[in-house]
Amino acid sequence: MTQPNEITLSDGSKLPCYHYHTVIVGSGAAGLNAAEHLRELLPGDCQLAIITSALTGGTSYCSGSDKQTYWRLGAVGTFADDPQAMAETLAAGGCMHGDIALAEAEGSVREFFHLVRNGVPFPQTSLGTFVGYRTDHDPLPRATSAGPWTSRYMVACSLERVRSLGIPIFDSHEAVGIVTAEGESQPRCVGLIVVDHNRCNDEDFGLVIFVAQNVIMATGGPGELYARTVYPEGQMGTHGVCFEAGLVAANLTESQFGLASLNPRWNLSGSYQQVLPSYYSTDQDGGDKRDFLAEIFSDPDEYVLAIFRKGYQWPFTAQRAAPPGSSAIDVLVHWEISRGRRVWMDYRTNPISPLNIEDLPEEAREYLQRSGAIGDTPYKRLEQMNPAAVELYASKGVDLSSEPLEIGLSAQHNNGGFAVDHWWESSLPHLFIIGELAGTHGVTRPGGAALNSGQVGGLRAAQRIAHVYSDSQVERLEPLVAAAEEMRKRLSAYLSTSESDVRPEELRHRIRDLMTQVAGPLRPVERIDEATDEVAEIWQALREGKVTVQAPQQAVEALADERLALTAWGYLEALRAYINQGGGSRGSYLITDSQGTPLHPDLARIRIRSDNEEHRRHIIQVSFDGTGWISTVVPVRPIPDQEVWFEQVWQRFQAGEIWQR
Repeated sequence: MTQPNEITLSDGSKLPCYHYHTVIVGSGAAGLNAAEHLRELLPGDCQLAIITSALTGGTSYCSGSDKQTYWRLGAVGTFADDPQAMAETLAAGGCMHGDIALAEAEGSVREFFHLVRNGVPFPQTSLGTFVGYRTDHDPLPRATSAGPWTSRYMVACSLERVRSLGIPIFDSHEAVGIVTAEGESQPRCVGLIVVDHNRCNDEDFGLVIFVAQNVIMATGGPGELYARTVYPEGQMGTHGVCFEAGLVAANLTESQFGLASLNPRWNLSGSYQQVLPSYYSTDQDGGDKRDFLAEIFSDPDEYVLAIFRKGYQWPFTAQRAAPPGSSAIDVLVHWEISRGRRVWMDYRTNPISPLNIEDLPEEAREYLQRSGAIGDTPYKRLEQMNPAAVELYASKGVDLSSEPLEIGLSAQHNNGGFAVDHWWESSLPHLFIIGELAGTHGVTRPGGAALNSGQVGGLRAAQRIAHVYSDSQVERLEPLVAAAEEMRKRLSAYLSTSESDVRPEELRHRIRDLMTQVAGPLRPVERIDEATDEVAEIWQALREGKVTVQAPQQAVEALADERLALTAWGYLEALRAYINQGGGSRGSYLITDSQGTPLHPDLARIRIRSDNEEHRRHIIQVSFDGTGWISTVVPVRPIPDQEVWFEQVWQRFQAGEIWQR
């Protein structure tokens, strides 16, 4: 780790200042992978650094499912596959640029075997065949898994590699400002303002300047945006930081929701559903137990099939929301909770009685029998099919054989984020965005595609930097010093202007409740304007320091809440633009409308707007101008019809033309 210089501010105080060629923000699977590739591709004198608010504290390391999926080109096994077909599957849901889909497909094999080289234990046969299975939204068995902690393996193996390469990691450092300066034709990124949380109670709030020719943002999704979420606790994201830098966001309307336990936060997909647990709801005190699913699923076969299919159709999907579709379970769970009830999943009892494996519908019967899961209770079947799934909850202090799980329809992933080109470069030159922060996914995506996207995005960003932005140059310090002084002034204002009894965390809880109620899996048309205006007022109150803050660290936390409010505002503005254009139910949400069509005869209380497929040919983009939002609609770029004549490609490759935009 290089020693910092000291930069003197206008009042004579000093801040530490580091100089690096490229800085990666985030220490999840995407960010660490990008660091690996950069070190392999850049000259040795191009210094790199990783900044992270919590090493091994992000989604990649802390989240998973029964067998967390990694999705890649089917270059193994006996079925036919090719990058064009994989790109078509990626883009099939709409609102995804075709060049990005093809880049993800083309890079998937390279990145999969990079992970194998790093030591991620993907299963293979004695002859070296890496086995796969079908996941949601995919017609082919392109998925594979290293178990419940696939992405944790990815992080651990990549982190070991990063350390062996000598790349310094600044832990407990949070990026709070992206600094820009005038470039040749437009502003460009020149560095970051960072808070060192080890000394954020100092008078200077722990501010640090990082001068960098390139920045890769890999900070994940804003998990704290929703009240019910399966993200690790405290994951605020850097969307607000990016919005303040003027970056263009894309597809913020598209998030993914799925059933998860509330404590611990964990996805209940795959075998957790396929072993056929029972569902019920209670009042807040645990009384008045009701089998609320049986009230809608009157046919026992449809009932058990819906639960079984929820395993491999785990994300809530608008197209399956009406009974007997598997996502009707999600709708009914969400509806029960919205009525003030609590919902539980129980592995001690079967959903119907009696339940005989031999009498189940063929789809469920064959799967359970071939998996050896023929026990007389869901718990016994889960032990037989996937003992690691049982052990995972046991490691978190939950015995599935003796207690139920409280569950909810929870925010799980953002398919939208910030707009990037096919090199994952943002609308601000020299600033790259990879992983969940990048708005590369469309309305739907195959399960596990996000992990591949993060890996390929890191590779592509590293290639662009290495071949186009590798020259070292001395950056002007004036913009960074000015930004640092402005940030210190802004944080100080929280301490000096507070005239309110309102605490920032109270506003955070209100933001999360509003987003769950209005921008969650059910999105009421009648509430969007009111919610958007309220979030804008919360942002304004935080921006003006109208909250109670008593210490420098609390000022830093209030700034994070302000950025969360700005993020929520941006999401709601994108949703309002979509609704105003006549957008309907699609992906992982229903647009509810009192004037709409009943979801189902037995669910007439839920009236929805139908999807308009035409909207999937365009992407809604939003950007923040400092006071309000600019909304635009751009057409989806088609999958390229590439010129792959060898001699021509060879010439362009030799000339370095392929690395350009």
